[in-house]
Amino acid sequence: MAGEDERHLRERLNKLRGLPLLRGTRLSGETERLQAQLDRIEGEPTDDEIWRSVDLARHTERPYTLDYVERLFEDFVELHGDRARAEDPALVTGLARFGGRTVALIGQQKGRDLTERQRRNFGMAHPEGYRKGMRLMEVASRHGFPVVTFLDSPGAYPGVAAEQHGQGGAIARSQALMARLTVPLVSCIIGEGNSGGAIAIGLVDRVLMQENAIYSVISPEGCAAILWRDDSEKVKAALALKPDAAHCLELGVIDEIVPEPQGGAHLNHEESARLLGAALGRTLDELSAVPGAELREQRRERYRRLGIYTARSAETALRSGS
Repeated sequence: MAGEDERHLRERLNKLRGLPLLRGTRLSGETERLQAQLDRIEGEPTDDEIWRSVDLARHTERPYTLDYVERLFEDFVELHGDRARAEDPALVTGLARFGGRTVALIGQQKGRDLTERQRRNFGMAHPEGYRKGMRLMEVASRHGFPVVTFLDSPGAYPGVAAEQHGQGGAIARSQALMARLTVPLVSCIIGEGNSGGAIAIGLVDRVLMQENAIYSVISPEGCAAILWRDDSEKVKAALALKPDAAHCLELGVIDEIVPEPQGGAHLNHEESARLLGAALGRTLDELSAVPGAELREQRRERYRRLGIYTARSAETALRSGS
């Protein structure tokens, strides 16, 4: 990554190298991850490459949550319902085996054909879905299971019924619960990681992002509709948001870019699963070695730090007179 982007990444790397110990836990895993990303990124993504990531993240043949569950996990047992109101098919939850350990899985599922997409509401969850996810998180907390989430949704469902049922409150409670957990939490962004639909199940210790996925506070179309009242300005909005993996890594909101097969994950589901599984296994091994209370403290500190990048940039601009 050229220029300022590379400089900021190297600053993060140097700061970590200056901290040899953190309560007895070495930071070698984090420094190795940053160094690997610096080695992989050869240049600043062009405008065309940014929009290409948006297109590929939405490709209809791209692997979805259940495709990865089928290829990476064993003995998957799906759990249904929030024990309060209803079952929400947009969010898949369950227990499974991965690499010899039991894990709790939560993932957004869009659906392959029109019938399934309508049934799963295109991966946009209602409050019932987030309550179902929280139910599984509490099971994981009681039994010490790591939680793995798969992000792939245009956002939380914005319909009237969802708002009447407490959409905003459900998203907030889900985040608050994840902040309290003392088990390892990992998110895999496998397609669209947009808005509250993503962060509701994305407040975690590590974020893995496939190289052609996107991660943003709002979809390009939604941003364009708000700023220019014209969703045809979606490309312009995407270039401003920079939701691609390279920029998300530079901003520090993700931890690792997971490579995809040549041409995109939609061309080879098996290889995509292998690459994602390798990154997930390595990450779970690292997190499992950290005591639960320390995981929770580091997770909270992680999200407190997210705004520092902007503050530092503003200070630099003021000093330079720009």
